[in-house]
Amino acid sequence: METQRVKRVTVIPGDGIGGEVMEQALLVMKQIELCYGHCFQTQTALAGGGALDALGIPLPPDTLDLCKQSHAVLLGAVGGPKWEDYPSELKPEKGILGLREALGLFANLRPALVYPILINASSLKPEVLRGVNLLIVRELTGGIYFGQPRGISKTNGEEIGINTEIYRASEIDRIARVAFETARKRQHKVTSVDKANVLESSQLWRRVVADVAEEFPDVSLNHMYVDNCAMQLIANPRQFDVIVTSNLFGDILSDEASMLTGSIGMLASASLGGQVGLFEPVHGSAPDIAGQDLANPIAMIASVAMMLQYSFGLHEEAEAIERAIISVLETGYRTPDLLEGGAHGVGTREMGSLIVQHLELAPGDD
Repeated sequence: METQRVKRVTVIPGDGIGGEVMEQALLVMKQIELCYGHCFQTQTALAGGGALDALGIPLPPDTLDLCKQSHAVLLGAVGGPKWEDYPSELKPEKGILGLREALGLFANLRPALVYPILINASSLKPEVLRGVNLLIVRELTGGIYFGQPRGISKTNGEEIGINTEIYRASEIDRIARVAFETARKRQHKVTSVDKANVLESSQLWRRVVADVAEEFPDVSLNHMYVDNCAMQLIANPRQFDVIVTSNLFGDILSDEASMLTGSIGMLASASLGGQVGLFEPVHGSAPDIAGQDLANPIAMIASVAMMLQYSFGLHEEAEAIERAIISVLETGYRTPDLLEGGAHGVGTREMGSLIVQHLELAPGDD
C-alpha cells in the first residue's frame, strides 16, 4: 500500500476492561482495512494504572512521544480501586489529564443517540426518549480540573482541600466556536450550560458564548443553568441538539445523558483541538467485571468510528461501523448491560465478532 495511506494510531488499552474492549475495536479496524483498502499502523503504549505498576508514573514520556508522532490515539479506560490511595500526582487519571493537556485537546465531543431498537433499555419512558439525538461539547483542558491553586493543606490545624475554577475568555471562545460550527452540521441549535447566577467564571462564560453567537446568525442559542439542564435532560431530552459547557459540568452531564441510551457502554467520545485526536469510550475501567467477558465493547468500537470520521475524514467507513452496530442490535444481541426480555445475551468477544461479521457484508451492501 502507498506510504501516504498508512495511518499511525497509538493504542492505550489502559486498565480494567480497557484491554478487552480495545481488542474488539482493533478487530473492527482490521476489518475496515480489508473492506476499504486502508492501512492502520498501531503501536501499543502504557498510561494510567498499568503505567504506574510498570514504571511508577501515570504518563511515561515514551507514551507521550508516541502519541505526538501518531495521527490519532485510541484509549480504553484508566483507573480503579487498586490505585485509590496513591497521592494526587500519581493517580491513573493524571496520565490522561496530562495527555489531553500535552496534545492540546480542548474539545470533547460526546454524542448521545437513542437507538429505536434500544428504547426500552433506558429507565425512562419511550415517549420521552423517542428521537433523542444530542451532542455534548465539553471544554476539556480548563476549569476546575486544571485551575491553580489546588491541593490539600493544613490551616490552623485543620485540613482543607482546594480546587480553583478558572476560565480565560480565549478558552471559552474556542470551545464555543466548536459548538456552533458543529451545530451548523446538525439542527442549528446550541444550549450553553453554566451557573452564572452564582459563579463569576460562568458569568464570563455566558458573555463570551453570547459574543461568539453573533457570528453564527443561522444557529440559535439559549442559556441554561446546569441544575436546570440536569433536570431537562430527564424531563425533555429532545429539546437539545448541541450542549456546550465547562469541563466539570460536561463530565457530569454526559454521564447523565448516557443513561438516556440505556447504558454508558454505548457512548463514544472524541477529544479534539490539536494535531492528534484522542478517541475513547465515556465509560470507566469497570474493574468489577474485568476479565469476565461481560463488558460492552460498542462504545469503544463507536470511538473507532469517530476516529475514522474526525481524524481521517473516512466518513463512509465510519458510517459502515455505525450501520454494523445497529444491525447487530436489531438482530437482538445484547451484552449484559443492555439485556432485556427476549434478547440474546452475548459477551464482549461475541459482540465484537458479530459487528465484524456485519461489516463483512461489504461496503454499501444491505
